[in-house]
Amino acid sequence: MPDTIEDVLGRLPDIRDATRDLKETLLANLVMTGEIPAPTFQEANRGQFLRDRFSECGLSSVSVDEVGNVMGIREGSDGDSARNVLLVAHLDTVFDARADHTIEVREDRVIGASVGDNALGVATLATLPSLLDMLGVEMRSNLMLMGSTRSLGRGDLEGMRFFLENTDRPIHSGVCVEGVQIGRLSYTSLGMVRGEITAEVPDAYDWTRFGASGAIRQLNDVMTAINRIPLPQTPRTSIVFGSIHGGTSFNTIATQAALRFEVRSDSSDEVRRVHERIAEIAEEQTAETGANVKLDIVAQREPGGVPFGHPLVKHTRAVMDRLDITPRVSPSTSELAVFIRRNVPAVTLGVSTGRNLHEAEESVEIEPMFTGLAQLVGVVIAIDEGLCDED
Repeated sequence: MPDTIEDVLGRLPDIRDATRDLKETLLANLVMTGEIPAPTFQEANRGQFLRDRFSECGLSSVSVDEVGNVMGIREGSDGDSARNVLLVAHLDTVFDARADHTIEVREDRVIGASVGDNALGVATLATLPSLLDMLGVEMRSNLMLMGSTRSLGRGDLEGMRFFLENTDRPIHSGVCVEGVQIGRLSYTSLGMVRGEITAEVPDAYDWTRFGASGAIRQLNDVMTAINRIPLPQTPRTSIVFGSIHGGTSFNTIATQAALRFEVRSDSSDEVRRVHERIAEIAEEQTAETGANVKLDIVAQREPGGVPFGHPLVKHTRAVMDRLDITPRVSPSTSELAVFIRRNVPAVTLGVSTGRNLHEAEESVEIEPMFTGLAQLVGVVIAIDEGLCDED
């Protein structure tokens, strides 16, 4: 086994070439994963598929926990003293069970709901044990592979949080596996508040009151007020409007509407300030118009992470450079945030290039997958060799 980063980097071109031998396995895992609906809180069937794959690959301790997380372990050669490296991909998707989950494989790409987020991430976990066996990679560390549940939206990373709070295995390092985009490199987490503002016009609404209007107009006024909140460039702070929906027809005044949003910042103080101002805006709208405008917070994150110069980040960048991957450094609000909260060094990596994310025609390109897999193997080997440890 290699014992320097140069040794690891020298193996990467051969590893990338070897991944092509598992093309059919990877694509089969991707299609079968993607065609199983897995909206948040309903991931059991997709989890069962991953569990079956882990068992077929000969992983040990294959199990499903109380919240549906699926675990399989490739045991390290160090036995009881082996370190534990956790690779995680979230099982859930933004598509509900009624969506068309038919997956189409073309010569250069795979198309269908959730193929990029995150069927390819799950398929990568299902394929990785076979790839490591084929490459003859023997690890001293225990490689723990997990499909996590309840990650998105109101799930608020519950699966990942539950596992790290209850596992009896100390986790040394972590890698979050996302289907897209290749080049993604996240090692810090943003502070974040995710919320939903609902506007409801009561049956006894006073339409003669100043400011009275339908629910959609109410939310429009709320959005206008939110857009007036001053945001600093430093620390970086933004407000993202994720979705708005309400009403039923052209000629009917909407009595209900909802807005989903996120506040993101490098500073927890800025997140708190903006959150408090949005809460005031909702209260003002209720007081001034008589409509019921409510704010519901569904998820929160604290900022943090490892520095740019941490060995895990440094050697991950070296692996990407050797494979001609251009790093796209960005903070994350996904599973990485849970690693950070538990003081576990971790990164988030993407496997391929994708388009039309979260749309019915979502797609991922096939050719970059081989580079994405080689990247993941290179980082895992570097972690196992202790090259990513702080002095």
